[in-house]
Amino acid sequence: MKIQAVAKNVRISPLKVRLVARELVGMSAQEALQVLQWVPQKSARLLLKTLKSAVANADNNFNVPSEQLTICQAIVDEGITLKRFQPASRGSAHPIRKRSSHIKIVLTSEMASRQNQKR
Repeated sequence: MKIQAVAKNVRISPLKVRLVARELVGMSAQEALQVLQWVPQKSARLLLKTLKSAVANADNNFNVPSEQLTICQAIVDEGITLKRFQPASRGSAHPIRKRSSHIKIVLTSEMASRQNQKR
């Protein structure tokens, strides 16, 4: 069973979020919550919020306790880009791209993953 949570249009570059998100895949949800609390990057705080939402979805919608959940995927896609311009010398302008991200975390229950391994 796959349970997911999505955070859209988060105001941080996808590259910065992917650095932390790659480390989470394969961890249990409880372990990932502990790790993300101590990572100093802003992206860890945003991933923590999305992970808590996915764990809450599993508990409320599917009655799966958080101890049985593992992170199957942590997908970070590019969101909208705000285009701004910075005035520069001699009347010119330099473009500034303010990037955003879509963060998607997919959890699976350990029981379901064990059944898939037996097949």
